[in-house]
Amino acid sequence: MENTRQSDGARELGTGGPRVMPIGLGCMGMSWIYAESGRDDAESVRVIREALDSGVGLLDTAALYGDGHNERLVGRAVAGRRDDVVVATKGGLVVDDLATKSIHRDGRPESLRRHVEGSLERLGVERIDLYYLHRVDPNVPLEESWGALAELVAEGKLARIGLSEVTVAQTAAAHAVHPVAAIQSELSVWTRDPLGGQTRTDAEENLLEWTLANGVAFVPFAPLGRGYLTGTLAPGTFESGDIRSVNPRFTAEAFERNRLIGEEIARIAEAHGATSAQVSLAWLLGLADNVIPIPGTRSGRHLAENLGAVGLRLSDAERERLDRLPQAYGSRY
Repeated sequence: MENTRQSDGARELGTGGPRVMPIGLGCMGMSWIYAESGRDDAESVRVIREALDSGVGLLDTAALYGDGHNERLVGRAVAGRRDDVVVATKGGLVVDDLATKSIHRDGRPESLRRHVEGSLERLGVERIDLYYLHRVDPNVPLEESWGALAELVAEGKLARIGLSEVTVAQTAAAHAVHPVAAIQSELSVWTRDPLGGQTRTDAEENLLEWTLANGVAFVPFAPLGRGYLTGTLAPGTFESGDIRSVNPRFTAEAFERNRLIGEEIARIAEAHGATSAQVSLAWLLGLADNVIPIPGTRSGRHLAENLGAVGLRLSDAERERLDRLPQAYGSRY
């Protein structure tokens, strides 16, 4: 795919959608999955408001994250700032046991309606700006799930709708029923499945290319490889309950076998007087003008660092070096 250089300007959240800063804020880690012993709701609210003050326009949450905790947190943070922010949330995944993180998919129309009503209440808003089907339920035809969300758009409860972790065929099928505003999938220097490369050879599975051709925003989650691409993590340092403590890419062997990836990013960062996180985000922003990464953080310092990536320009040679990096060792989950 031909490279499209990034600009400092805002990016459209789907054709005719709101324009937002090229980098949003993922709020999941404030409530769920990562080092939960360090959770600090007051500090997280402060960081979210700091993000809004810095011009961040897109906040990403989900009913799943902490079984509603994260939506309530985001709701607190945006109270009185509604005009400053695009709130994105998700439904279709249900927590069975918060302690064990046991979940299941539920894409039934009646369930999605309940999920949306719950999200509206927890967020304290009258309409959700962007609502994703968090995962496709294999037991429910996608067109039924998507049709139910389209009805909620018609009712004014949702402004626009999107999909998370889907194939090109699934996206096209949904788009034929009602316009897809955004696709959210994992995409980073070490996870490139949506580009149709590394782990997929079928050109039809280039999801990013499909979004470009159809006026759909592409929102990468885990753009910093769950922290690995920052170059600040070490194996064996994750607390029990942190997803990385059992993730195949965070074993001691995986850290060693993926060392080349981190070292190459660090070399490029050093040449720019930047950080590895900034280089990783700049690579994403340079893929296309519809890409809006949502790195997550609970730190104001890391928030400022991530936003600094918007002004970082990688040379064609540097991008080629990153493009040539090997596939990451270890599955995503």
